[in-house]
Amino acid sequence: MNTMPVAWITHPDCLLHQMEPEHPESPLRLHAIQDRLMACGIDGFLLHAEAPEATPEQLQRVHSAEHVRFILNAPADPPQHLDPDTQLMRHTRRAALRAAGAGVMAVDMVLGGKASLAFCAVRPPGHHAERERAMGFCFFNNIAVAAAHALSRGLQRVAILDFDVHYGNGTADIFRDEPRVLLCSTYGHPLYPYWAGSGDSASLVDVPLPPYSAGTAFRAAVSQHWLPALERFRPQLLLVSAGFDAHGADPLGNMRLGLDDYRWLGRLVQELAEHSCEDRVVAMLEGGYDLTALARSVEAFLEPFMGGAL
Repeated sequence: MNTMPVAWITHPDCLLHQMEPEHPESPLRLHAIQDRLMACGIDGFLLHAEAPEATPEQLQRVHSAEHVRFILNAPADPPQHLDPDTQLMRHTRRAALRAAGAGVMAVDMVLGGKASLAFCAVRPPGHHAERERAMGFCFFNNIAVAAAHALSRGLQRVAILDFDVHYGNGTADIFRDEPRVLLCSTYGHPLYPYWAGSGDSASLVDVPLPPYSAGTAFRAAVSQHWLPALERFRPQLLLVSAGFDAHGADPLGNMRLGLDDYRWLGRLVQELAEHSCEDRVVAMLEGGYDLTALARSVEAFLEPFMGGAL
């Protein structure tokens, strides 16, 4: 049995980014998760680390130089609306650089044998950010930065598992023609960003689920579509876009997953990593906007990785 610790990577800068009042993607999300992990006892068993800032070179592996320059240099006073729901504020750059940098640190930790799972509790999220465009609360694509860093370290097969209720169009935009990356996604349909399908891309395994799908449909989608693709691909590293907004209580979702489904998924990812890629998993927080459901879902996902610690 794996005895490496679970790493918890975050940074206070991720709390500074605050879009307009009442925006669902708020600092309260990280506070709620931290409070819950302390209350249930998991926090004391985690290996805590502070995220570095991603470098322009690391960002430009997945974004154009123009996009990186814009996010890093655009005036933020007054705030800039990049789309109706995505505002670049005074502290956005600092938070976005830490969020992307967390993924780089996480990859280095798991490849270096310092952790079996490195969970990046960061914001803003990233999986909607395309190569040339910020959108959907996202500025840099954090999971893509992590995947590109793993490839730069010499890995040839990196799998990304995205179970956010909203499709990770940015990750698909970046990697749809990259044979070294396999992106497996479940998502509610039709929901933002209204993804039309993967076409003939061999790198994308897309499983849209109809409104109000519950755990049975979700588990079947993962078992019937993700697992065969992952078995053929034989990943050397698992990256997880961990969005918890498919929970039945989430105000922005249209699915009905529960805590047992996230616990099941955590156990599945842990077992996949144990058997296929030397216990190497990086998870990046994406969506999840009901604070209680989000915090308890993260707890449920983490539990299988804690082994006998709890």
